[in-house]
Amino acid sequence: MLAELHRKGGCLCQPAREGTLRCPLIVRPTSEDVITGNLFQVLNVLNPRWWLPDFLNQALGVAAFQRQVFRDLRIEPWQNRPSYPRDLLPWDEGSTQVDVTITWENPPTTVFIEMKYGSELSAVTSRNQGQHGFPSDQLTRNARVGLLECGYFSLPNLFEKKRRDFLLLVFAPDAGQPLVARYRDPVQLRSSIPYSNLIPHLPRLPFIGELAYSDIVRILRQQQRWFTRPERMLVEQLNEYVEFKLATRPRRMLQEHSTSLFERDREAC
Repeated sequence: MLAELHRKGGCLCQPAREGTLRCPLIVRPTSEDVITGNLFQVLNVLNPRWWLPDFLNQALGVAAFQRQVFRDLRIEPWQNRPSYPRDLLPWDEGSTQVDVTITWENPPTTVFIEMKYGSELSAVTSRNQGQHGFPSDQLTRNARVGLLECGYFSLPNLFEKKRRDFLLLVFAPDAGQPLVARYRDPVQLRSSIPYSNLIPHLPRLPFIGELAYSDIVRILRQQQRWFTRPERMLVEQLNEYVEFKLATRPRRMLQEHSTSLFERDREAC
């Protein structure tokens, strides 16, 4: 975070540009993984009572979560899920890496978070280009993986799996992701999942939502008075970092560059 804020991310040398040398210490300014690490490293040390319900309610658009003690809370980035069962898909699929997983046990709840920065939600995933008659986008893949993990599929298992509440959220620079709006509709969601007839009940609706980076900054500033002084220092630094990333995101830079070129051309005329 400090490396980026102070423009110390580094740059590629000529051998790296030519592909003959790898530079693992370069902080790529377009990397959503860097944002993920910085954001949740700070959130992990804050009392979740003062930010987690606010994040969830804002993302879902409903006041579904109250302030509470989150028992056995775990925040785990970049967790790999096992390969999706082949008998539930008409194609082979490898493991799925979830950007951030948040879990707690009162009640048993699992939250999948998909982080985006310089790119949109992927319209296709590996080994599925939509040729099998089902959507191949990133969000529906995370949805069915989470529903399976949390016990929503009725399968002939020896022991019945205990069901958990499940939420799927997208954190992105801006709200208004079309795929989020589509899959908040349970009919659209079911139609995107092979063998959705094996899902007798979906989680409590709505369970898919999105949170803009500006909402993260706003919520943390609103709740800042409840934090200790060291926590407030971390929050202030995190907010500065998120605002910096918003101001320097690739799409915004491209739009501003295009606008400035257009204005120069117009002045030349």
